[in-house]
Amino acid sequence: MISKDKMISKPSQSNSTLDRLRVSRKRQSEKFSRYFLLAILIGISFVFFNMVKIFLVPVLLAAVFTTLFYPFYESLLRLFRNRKALSSLVCCIILLLGLLSPVYIVADLVSQEAIAFYPKAQQQIREIIQKGDEGILGKIKASKWVQRLNLDEVNWQSTLQDIAGAVSSLLAMVINKTSRGTFQILAHVFITFFTMFYFFMDGEALIGRLKYLSPLDSQYEDAIFSRFASVSRAVIKGTLLIGIIKGIMGGLILWIFGVGSPVLWGVIMVILSIIPMIGSWLVLYPAAIIQIVTGHIWQGIAIFLITTVVIINIDNVLGPRLIGQDTGMHDLMIFFSTLGGINMFGAMGFIIGPVVAVLFLTILDIYSMEFKYQLDIAHGDIPEDELEENKVE
Repeated sequence: MISKDKMISKPSQSNSTLDRLRVSRKRQSEKFSRYFLLAILIGISFVFFNMVKIFLVPVLLAAVFTTLFYPFYESLLRLFRNRKALSSLVCCIILLLGLLSPVYIVADLVSQEAIAFYPKAQQQIREIIQKGDEGILGKIKASKWVQRLNLDEVNWQSTLQDIAGAVSSLLAMVINKTSRGTFQILAHVFITFFTMFYFFMDGEALIGRLKYLSPLDSQYEDAIFSRFASVSRAVIKGTLLIGIIKGIMGGLILWIFGVGSPVLWGVIMVILSIIPMIGSWLVLYPAAIIQIVTGHIWQGIAIFLITTVVIINIDNVLGPRLIGQDTGMHDLMIFFSTLGGINMFGAMGFIIGPVVAVLFLTILDIYSMEFKYQLDIAHGDIPEDELEENKVE
């Protein structure tokens, strides 16, 4: 006969097996549901990114400028008694007027000088070619340096004609692209300030939401946002602001010593100064040489000396060091990220490139901290007795 205990144990064992089977199936269902949700999230994120990627540059610029001018917004917020919409609107209007007014004035002066510069330069080149060896070309060929370098054998007339043709083609291309890109520039400016309006109002809530969705530790999240803020300030101070200062100084130097179109060349020097390791010297040194060759010797020497003593120090020391100290980036990283940003994102890439680079370096730092023990093991920096203790544990 079968005992009662055995008869009772059989259904209880079958029930526990069924319970484990139900729990296992439930876990598998939950796991499949999560994987399916992640797949949908990745797919819809890919579609969404491709849909809005044309707004990526204005949105990134809005984030940079919002971070930079957020203290100004907070002062307006106190002034208007915590009215966020009004404070954000006034802040954007002030920044917009402060940006567009000088840009419009400088653009008008540059356009006038550019229109006057080309025919004047073309006429001067024509006169130089007509005079031949009796004019400046003869002085250049008679120079000892030119003879030592065998540059007197160069056909200077043909070279000047080629330069004039290249300049005319370049000027026509710039004017054509500028006229076609005006609407795009205005659209980017509108989108940037429209986005800044909401970033000022809802910036803290957006950051809080991003931190909630991020699985990273809070100290890592704070490090990312802190580095983003520091590099935003550094790029504006160390690149744009110093570039403007160098352009103004270079334009004043050219104006004082009688070089034509100082505003046009000043703007060109600002653009060149944005690119690390290049700068305003690329305009000032040729201007000094031209002044000396054309007989304005002391003006050319003065331009050369001021460029060497003052401009070069700002261009090669102060600018890169200021960015490097605020972002913790090496000068070489600044150079590549700036040029790469311009190549990828266009004219505003000199701001976005270093921002992306510093975020990349921040993620690498987080990786090195999170996996420090494993990396130390891989490089043999952990003693063997400590490894044995960890294995036992």
